[in-house]
Amino acid sequence: MIIPKYKRILLKLSGEALMGNSGYGIDPAVMDFLCDEIKSIKDLGVDVAIVVGGGNIFRGMNASTQGIDRSTGDYMGMLGTVINALAFQNSLEKKGMMTRLQTAIRMEQIAEPFIRRRAVRHLEKGRIVLFGAGTGNPYFTTDSAAALRAFEVSADILVMGKNGVDGVYDSDPKKNPDAKRFLSVNFKDILKQNLRVMDMTAITLCQENKLPIAVITLDKAGVLKKFINGEKIGTTVGEVETILSE
Repeated sequence: MIIPKYKRILLKLSGEALMGNSGYGIDPAVMDFLCDEIKSIKDLGVDVAIVVGGGNIFRGMNASTQGIDRSTGDYMGMLGTVINALAFQNSLEKKGMMTRLQTAIRMEQIAEPFIRRRAVRHLEKGRIVLFGAGTGNPYFTTDSAAALRAFEVSADILVMGKNGVDGVYDSDPKKNPDAKRFLSVNFKDILKQNLRVMDMTAITLCQENKLPIAVITLDKAGVLKKFINGEKIGTTVGEVETILSE
């Protein structure tokens, strides 16, 4: 029997990852696929917490182009993350997984308020915990929320599940066919080279708290399970040697 390399993870998904080819909203087939991938690691006994963005519904940073001030736009984006988290909760439970949704903005009719000790207890009882509404503060992205919640629940690693990208590259692989993927990259090099892994606030938080990050694709079935079982997939970010692929 293979013992998973990680006992507890926080999985960060972008809202855009839920759209599929529709360009907006939630694609049921994509949601079903992602829930199957999550179930595959729950069946191994891994504790799973999830932070999902809201960019498929509303992106606060772009609100200014619509005449909406940044703070208001960010709060609207937070509500978008709650919509996505509710959809995830529903889909996960249909597949037999126990869940709890906690939000940084109080809305007791649909979710628990975020309480760290309660979130940890849910994970210990085998429930998947979804965190909605970011940090509850404007000007902070869901990347920062994911880093913060990962520390708070003592996750072993923060897993960035990407759509169409299988790791961190030295340049944009969509524009440069010769771009090389990092097998591993040090926090200092991420900051020095301004590599796009997650926002710099989140990267700095992870660096200061020595929380490793993994960047993997979730486009293919079985990738998440293989990663959890220790296969070298995607890019590892942390206090590691920076190594480029051949």
